[in-house]
Amino acid sequence: MIKDIKKGFTPALEGMPVNPHLFSESVALLQHLIKTSSFSGNENVAADVVQQYLTGYGIKVKRKGNNIWCTNKYYDEAKPTILLNSHLDTVMPNEGYTKDPFCPEIADGKLYGLGSNDAGGCLVSLVAAFLHFYSYQGLGFNLCLALTAEEENSGENGIKSILPLLGKLELAIVGEPTLLQMAVAERGNLVIDCMSNGRSGHAAREEGDNAIHKCLRDLQWFKTYQFPQVLKGLPTVKMSITTIKAGMQHNIVPARCEFTVDIRHDDSFTAREILEVIKKNTTCQVSPRLGSLGASSVPMDHPIVKAGIMVGCKTYSSPTTSDQAWLSVPSVKIGPGDSARSHSSDEFIYLEEIKKGISLYIRLLDTLPLMLINNPNKYKNEIRHINN
Repeated sequence: MIKDIKKGFTPALEGMPVNPHLFSESVALLQHLIKTSSFSGNENVAADVVQQYLTGYGIKVKRKGNNIWCTNKYYDEAKPTILLNSHLDTVMPNEGYTKDPFCPEIADGKLYGLGSNDAGGCLVSLVAAFLHFYSYQGLGFNLCLALTAEEENSGENGIKSILPLLGKLELAIVGEPTLLQMAVAERGNLVIDCMSNGRSGHAAREEGDNAIHKCLRDLQWFKTYQFPQVLKGLPTVKMSITTIKAGMQHNIVPARCEFTVDIRHDDSFTAREILEVIKKNTTCQVSPRLGSLGASSVPMDHPIVKAGIMVGCKTYSSPTTSDQAWLSVPSVKIGPGDSARSHSSDEFIYLEEIKKGISLYIRLLDTLPLMLINNPNKYKNEIRHINN
């Protein structure tokens, strides 16, 4: 059986033709989603659209709130399960739009519309890949397709609300716009609100204790402090002061100065360890916001990474966060589109990117068995299912 798999395998760098019907259906689905308002927390109609699309293929879909999921036709509890995940929700359109954000216009090979790039193109490409494998009896693993809510606001009713319902997962592929590069690490996000306290007084006299002056030292520390470890050239912890507020009027010394720090970090430090360093080196009051997202990474020798490299993917560490942060299993982030277009005016995705996205997801899953076979001691269980 191993011999047969190797014989049938060809490096996918050359690409593979995508079923024209599957591609055209994917574009039509994305156009329908663009027409449908799906701001975080209000994805119910978008969830209806995708649910109806999948049931049209005879697939039994489960749903909780605005999250939907399904498994391949020949699901077997004894087999390992791979999660395919992307999100239904979008941000609000910004004021710079010159096109109707809910009009799925196609021009010059681009599909315009809110959510087309983040992450509609990834979502429909993953759906297409799932449909490609749905009725295949020879899979050595299960596929679980989960299209989820509230990714953009890290909401409580998104993917983390259904993870316990998905069963045991071995691996996850998260669809986000990455230019089809594979993110093998993702930085976490910790947001803290800080406050320096002084004492108010009249600005014309030497009265009070100016809170702005008191916070200057802390602001300088956040700007210059370097955490000791570095991952692939990126700062281990990057701290950015993003808002500041103080004072009531021109002739009163402010008694309070508030500022916010956005912190991006890899998994070298936990959020708790970062907070300990901050509190040790500053004098301000520090209050972490709820919903901080953890960092993640997958070893470079993991079969999914090797499979990605085999099909021509470049690997990198992602500075942005996603629903990958809620997962406790090895995961990678990859998909068509460009993160730089996310949340931008007149958002778009190239139709060719969707076609390549479908192809890449299929090739990745096609190649994974070979990578498992090349790790016989570590992945005995998965190999047993492939050989059966």
